[in-house]
Amino acid sequence: MQPDDEVCLCFHVSLRKIRNYLQRENPPVASLISECLSAGTGCMWCVPFLKHLHKLHQEGKEPDLRVSPEEYMRTRATYRTTNVRNPDVVARATQPDSSPPN
Repeated sequence: MQPDDEVCLCFHVSLRKIRNYLQRENPPVASLISECLSAGTGCMWCVPFLKHLHKLHQEGKEPDLRVSPEEYMRTRATYRTTNVRNPDVVARATQPDSSPPN
């Protein structure tokens, strides 16, 4: 994903906003992202992705999702009608990054 792509589509929270929040506040738990930015409090689609971004930040890595914004939006649309996340997309988007910490 690119920095200005939205992670939380309900509340239009971009990856950049999440990265900045993580850097500035260094929250001890992922749920504080939701408390501050409201991300994850609408349809709940982005919750596993927020947890992944928080985990990367805690590991000293740049928070990122390995999925195109188009695929992300398409699978979220399916989630909205079925209430089931596509496990392949979640796994691919949150796969471990092998790059060294920042």
